[in-house]
Amino acid sequence: MFGTTMYAPGDVRHETVAEPIIEKPTDALIKLSASCICGSDLWPYRGANPITKPLRMGHEYCGVVVEVGAAVKTVKPGQFVVGSFVISDNICPHCRRGFQSSCEQREFMTGAQAQYARVPLADGTLLATEKPPAEDLIPSLLAVSDVLGTGWYAADAARVQPGSTVVVVGDGAVGLMGVLAAKQLGAARIIAMSRHKARQDLALDYGATDIVAERGDAGVARIKELTDRIGADSVLECVGTDESMKQALQVARPGSMIGYVGVPHGIQFDGASLFFTQVGMLGGPAPVRRFLPHLMELVLSRKINPGRVFDLALPLADVAEGYRAMDERRAIKTLLQV
Repeated sequence: MFGTTMYAPGDVRHETVAEPIIEKPTDALIKLSASCICGSDLWPYRGANPITKPLRMGHEYCGVVVEVGAAVKTVKPGQFVVGSFVISDNICPHCRRGFQSSCEQREFMTGAQAQYARVPLADGTLLATEKPPAEDLIPSLLAVSDVLGTGWYAADAARVQPGSTVVVVGDGAVGLMGVLAAKQLGAARIIAMSRHKARQDLALDYGATDIVAERGDAGVARIKELTDRIGADSVLECVGTDESMKQALQVARPGSMIGYVGVPHGIQFDGASLFFTQVGMLGGPAPVRRFLPHLMELVLSRKINPGRVFDLALPLADVAEGYRAMDERRAIKTLLQV
């Protein structure tokens, strides 16, 4: 079969790879209906993460089950499934508390930018639809697997409440999903920080009420102006850089919460400053499995359309161009047609 391998920064190849097999009785094999490139895939692509061996790329997925291990009970061949990018058993103490991304058997999905994929701990990771979904819903169901689930977790962790004021730092796919989530959770005002017209327009369509293009001190000043010098009740940090985290802390009011889901690179905290800020923080890899039933239902009932975040669709064979387009900010998120 064909899959995607990253050999070095900037070196992504569509090539023949070994087909997955059932390795454990808790595994399932799926035929991908679609895959995509994640913003976090750009960290190694840009050289920010070391590559010590060839990497099988892809952790966002949906598709049809083709085979299951002997111990799998909740999904069966022929069913359409969506799964979290974090593998979990969904029964350990952390899973039962809703933090499946800290499962005692946690693994991170790999190899999903391909025709077929193996999903470990299938019973705890995958959720099947009652019937095959309409073709036009595939992009949105794919988004649930990570980018929507992560944006939703950012809003949940930031304790977005009906009537609240929310700031979203980051206009990538996760930030845009954070805007969507904040709107669904009832925020009255959603301020999206973005300097790019196409992303601003999509943020507004997803529910943003204000756009702030300024950065740094000017961005903080503009948000304080918009909020009567108070700051936001909830801040979604969806980038992962030191600059974006500082921005989030500076626009959050005392007593507010920051939901941070950007994979951290170079972030440093000053203990005394954090102490006197009096802002709460919760984040990390999103426990998508907690939200999976609700988000899939919202998509299947056509109440939300997160699939619009895919503004470039390419055949899997052109995956290298998909990476280039996202790296050069010519695309928000690339969908790969399998």
